[in-house]
Amino acid sequence: MTKRRSQHWFGGQGKDAFIHRSWMKNNGLPDDAFDGRPVIGICNTFSEFTPCHVHFRGLVEHIKAGVLEAGGLPLEFPVFSCGESNLRPTAMLFRNLASMDVEEAIRGNPMDGVVLMAGCDKTTPSLVMGAASCDLPSIVISGGPMLNGRFQGRAIGSGTDVWKFSEDVRAGIMSEQDFAHAESAMSRSPGHCTTMGTASTMASMVEALGLALPGNAAYPAVDARRNRIARMTGRRIVEMVTDDLRPSAILTRQAFANAIRVNGAIGGSTNAVVHLLAIAGRVGTKLGLDDWDAFGRDVPTILDLMPSGRFLMEDFCYAGGIPAVMKEIADMLDLDALTVTGKSVRDNIADARNDNPEVIRPRDRALTPHGGIGVLRGNLAPDGAIIKPSAASPSLMKHRGRAVVFEDIDDYKARIDDPALDIDETSIMVLRNCGPKGYPGMAEVGNMALPQKLLRKGVRDMIRISDARMSGTAFGTVVLHAAPEAAVGGPLALVRSGDMIELDVEARKLHLDVSEQELARRRQSWLPPEPAMRGGYQGLYVDHVLQADRGADLDFLVGNRGHAIPRESH
Repeated sequence: MTKRRSQHWFGGQGKDAFIHRSWMKNNGLPDDAFDGRPVIGICNTFSEFTPCHVHFRGLVEHIKAGVLEAGGLPLEFPVFSCGESNLRPTAMLFRNLASMDVEEAIRGNPMDGVVLMAGCDKTTPSLVMGAASCDLPSIVISGGPMLNGRFQGRAIGSGTDVWKFSEDVRAGIMSEQDFAHAESAMSRSPGHCTTMGTASTMASMVEALGLALPGNAAYPAVDARRNRIARMTGRRIVEMVTDDLRPSAILTRQAFANAIRVNGAIGGSTNAVVHLLAIAGRVGTKLGLDDWDAFGRDVPTILDLMPSGRFLMEDFCYAGGIPAVMKEIADMLDLDALTVTGKSVRDNIADARNDNPEVIRPRDRALTPHGGIGVLRGNLAPDGAIIKPSAASPSLMKHRGRAVVFEDIDDYKARIDDPALDIDETSIMVLRNCGPKGYPGMAEVGNMALPQKLLRKGVRDMIRISDARMSGTAFGTVVLHAAPEAAVGGPLALVRSGDMIELDVEARKLHLDVSEQELARRRQSWLPPEPAMRGGYQGLYVDHVLQADRGADLDFLVGNRGHAIPRESH
């Protein structure tokens, strides 16, 4: 048998092996723990600042039990935890930092395989990116969603209802007291968002990619089946080490095509675009922004789940989860794609069933016949922008309107509720300098709240365009990820209030009705904004971050660097 990677640390009788084993024994490990059995690293993103992960202390014990049952040695290690709800200026700024932490921790430590414990929005892509760059056998276990929120006799969803309630308070149709009561009713168990926000989307994406066991995405955090799948994940990673089954064998172009199609079927978050592009870049698989349109445009959105529909993740679990969705669109998928089970997608979904056709709709009753992510191009976003049709208003999918421009998020907050703001429901709101370099970190501010004076008139949606992202829990006719961003001189930087903008989602068109000559004249007077912070990680990020159409990774992190370590430590 080929010498396991961990034996380069623990095997033999020399000084270095003595050091490695002796210090590990201070935790009570016996001699035979180092007999060549697979050493499994458990990458734990537990943090009390990351509410989605507060139950990971318990969940990790089930993973360890599974590893031990399969004959492996489980060793837990912490990494940077990108908690979406608390981290400022935006968790996305730190996704790449966390991926570096994961990559170097995996490469530098004596492990043969790794379990990636993820849940909150950016933890899933950061862990997968780091693991993909090392290419050791890896498997994901998600933390699972919270139980459905309940308020005034009805289900409410994380994020999605926050945006609605906030608008209702500003419009004067919901009291501050009710708003406060809803706060405690929304998040009533451990776990991540109950809607198809980015956390649920990325849990679904790793399952669709084949990086997690079937059923991973939808089991609630407090469901006993979440613990059970954690145990099975621990067992399976030991087998994967024996089989030398690595991310590079799973993360093929066919797997990404499957994931993009599943994203369309579930009405997944627009954030999946930058994350899958970044993951593909790490493993060396060819994937571009236009592939999101090519693979996903004809996929119907069949999952009736907030923010696109009515139900929540707990309901999705009971209906059958991702396996049931994949079976419903099986003719659109590459069923031969390999997964962490060692089996194909076809094998994994063979026994899947849809137990609630109201939640997972048949295709002839789809929420949206053409879901997925629309990739828009034109002189306003020559490198692309995106929109989520299933969350948009059909009446606004083709529209020509007058731009109302906000220079940055601070300008927006200062002026949006000014009664003198020259805006009506036909206007198009434009927010700039909120992209990867401009914010920095490309914050989730693209779903701008509407002006209070229009909310009071009953207006609930307008076209909004930015170089920012939006929460996966959000909704509306929102154009995002405009590239190149304004902070690097992209056309968004040249728009002025009063300019006319045309959006045609069916034609995939985003056009600024200003002549090239006028834009060239404006460019002569344009100056890049001053960075919000100099030096440190933020300085490194701004200097090296790629644009949204390339996944917003750092340029020097793209690629697979493997897991080899050229030198000993002593």
